[in-house]
Amino acid sequence: MNFAGIKRILSWTAWPGLFAACLLVTGYGFSLGKPVLFFNMAYAFLAASLFALERWAPFEPEWNRDDGQTFANIAHTLTSKGTVQTLVIFSAVIGVAAYLTPASEPGYGVWPRHWPMAAQVALGVVVAEFGLYWGHRIAHEWPPLWRFHAIHHSVTRLWIINTGRFHFIDSLKSIVLGMSILLALGAPMEVFVWLSAITAFIGMMTHCNVDMRFGLLSWVFNTPGLHRWHHSRDIREGNRNYSENIMLWDHLFGTFFNPAGRRPPVDIGIAEYMPPGFLAQLAWPFRWRKAPVS
Repeated sequence: MNFAGIKRILSWTAWPGLFAACLLVTGYGFSLGKPVLFFNMAYAFLAASLFALERWAPFEPEWNRDDGQTFANIAHTLTSKGTVQTLVIFSAVIGVAAYLTPASEPGYGVWPRHWPMAAQVALGVVVAEFGLYWGHRIAHEWPPLWRFHAIHHSVTRLWIINTGRFHFIDSLKSIVLGMSILLALGAPMEVFVWLSAITAFIGMMTHCNVDMRFGLLSWVFNTPGLHRWHHSRDIREGNRNYSENIMLWDHLFGTFFNPAGRRPPVDIGIAEYMPPGFLAQLAWPFRWRKAPVS
């Protein structure tokens, strides 16, 4: 088989194959009682695989050029995904979930704890997605929240390093809206951990600059093909595909966007000015003023 044939096969198999591998590794970690360790191993494997594929088979070669934002991307990731998610998910949400749903009180809430764990996780993804969808949509449509979310959309290329480029206020809002529904329903801790892992895997793949094809997968999951439209400068295209993991709520609320026969735009970003430095970007939402129309 020639080089072109190998690339074509990988373009169809990379997304489902990598996602399945990460789920299997994480599931094995749960069976050993070490889910966090094995999640980190799966995440590192995914990052290394996508990093290599971005250079071997990029979706857009232009996006492999340095934009001067690597440090800011990593700093935002450590601030929002590292600090905020650790404090909120593990210290607060999961801690409260453990307090409210101890083993001695399995009947707390309406959560179907008698279901197989795979079914509970699937339900958890659907339920949490409702909060994630509306949190994301409101961040686009309500200017006070857009100021924070614009940090993420200010990138001019997509690749795995800007997966976690979120203002920490933006991350906090999304985590609270997604997790609080599960908490109110009485979901067990394992569902919270699985949801966090799935969101992390899909989030990294969604932002990767790898030439992939998805077919029917894009009708179910948030794929890179869908998310590239979401980063369009044209708000008729960018204010679509709000879902984080599955596209159910985009379908139901009429915001699903996947035009046939068209390629997502290469020129992405925002209309507003965004300072290049990390600290200036953290402060920018608090100082932001809409630029006058010329």
